[in-house]
Amino acid sequence: MKMNFQRLLEGAEVLAQQGDPEIVGLDYDSRRVKPGFAFVAMRGESTDGNKFIDKALAAGAVAVVSDVEAPREGIAWAQVSHGRRALARLSANFYRRPAEKLRITGITGTNGKTTTTFIVEAILRAAGRKSALVGTVEYHLPGEVLPAPHTTPESLELNQLFSRAVENGATEAVMEVSSHALSQQRVFAIPFDAAIFSNLTRDHLDYHKTMEEYFASKKILFEGCGTDAPRASVINQDDEYGRQLVEFSRKQGSEVFTYGLEKGDFHAQGLDISQAGNRFDLVTPSGVVPVFSPMRGRVNVFNVLAAAGAAYVRGCSLEEIAKGVDSLARVPGRFESVDEGQPFSVVVDYAHTDDALKNLTSLAKEFVTKGGGQVITVFGCGGDRDRAKRPLMGEAAGKGSNFVVLTSDNPRSEDPLAIMNDALPGLQRTHTPYVLEPDRRKAIAKSLKEASNGDIVLIAGKGHERTQTTREGVFPFDDFEVAREELRKLGYQK
Repeated sequence: MKMNFQRLLEGAEVLAQQGDPEIVGLDYDSRRVKPGFAFVAMRGESTDGNKFIDKALAAGAVAVVSDVEAPREGIAWAQVSHGRRALARLSANFYRRPAEKLRITGITGTNGKTTTTFIVEAILRAAGRKSALVGTVEYHLPGEVLPAPHTTPESLELNQLFSRAVENGATEAVMEVSSHALSQQRVFAIPFDAAIFSNLTRDHLDYHKTMEEYFASKKILFEGCGTDAPRASVINQDDEYGRQLVEFSRKQGSEVFTYGLEKGDFHAQGLDISQAGNRFDLVTPSGVVPVFSPMRGRVNVFNVLAAAGAAYVRGCSLEEIAKGVDSLARVPGRFESVDEGQPFSVVVDYAHTDDALKNLTSLAKEFVTKGGGQVITVFGCGGDRDRAKRPLMGEAAGKGSNFVVLTSDNPRSEDPLAIMNDALPGLQRTHTPYVLEPDRRKAIAKSLKEASNGDIVLIAGKGHERTQTTREGVFPFDDFEVAREELRKLGYQK
């Protein structure tokens, strides 16, 4: 794939430009630059790519795009007003605008994004469509599964993924759109056909500072980021921020559909939640269809409703929606059962906010109440993140559990004990019995030893993650595999 520099710059906000060499690739990371590349030097949150221009030139870059420096003599150059927006335009141009060849559904919100994207993908598959999926757990292309370094990648990687998806025959894409990505304009110039809002609860305030700023970032998806507003929006009307978003989205010119547990354009009737899954009649603007989802609990009813709305606006029939919902049995790290034949349940879940912990423990209580079992919860709080949510998480875990093991999550650069001490006051307010164990493997082992017949052990916080990040580095750590290993040590094995 090749393109002249001036053509590569089409649509970018160029302040000054010189030279027109042939470009064989582009990147914003000087370590990945190869001969014939254009280097996009942009200011980021943690570093400034403009510091690495000379390294990129030494690696063979034949053109530079900078959001700071004026053109240098003798080098093909473009000075732009905004680095990330320029990266988005250049990436789209170089890969022949693949996003415009797909019908893209974007899902944003604090909780439920991952599961909802997986359900939407399953429905599209049931409808006979080829799709791409971009999200927290992994990236899917037709016939391929790739690791996911970021929930929403930079625009360069996004256009690369979409280009491969189109080559592989995809006509649809469904993606999680994080508040960071919206705020940083990583999805600039990506045209969304449909936008879905799940909910908004406290998270990422280390970055956004206030709930108002957090919500403002989410709203960008519904007004368009360098594009028109989405053709259709599907919004959770049971959420207070969702209700605000309904009117906002209508004003942007989108066709708005709402969903909720008991009311909305999409809602549930005759809900039956059991160990086997969720069964209900799905009410839609085009009629009612019975659905069954193997994924259990009230929170997954919301995820199914959101996905059904998304699939509906993409033209899927009610029968295709029901078939797709039924076909998806699990999402990695989302209420994922670990079964080694033990007489109690063990579940790994990504819950890492107080609201997610409330939902998780509430679901667990529904399952154990009938049999008189107990809820045992292992959780920790991430380091280098919003400290104010730690006691809230402690309180949520304590209120929803009969016994809690407070441990480490990803402490990153912080002292694990200091993080645990931040969460402890909230946990202590609940008067729920607890133990402190900073070693996560030992914490999981303690929770399993504590469990009896009919109990449920919740291992919360990391879900699908396969590593743990500490001040010493990044190490392999998989809650699912650790739980399996510790169960086998206790003599259980299927």
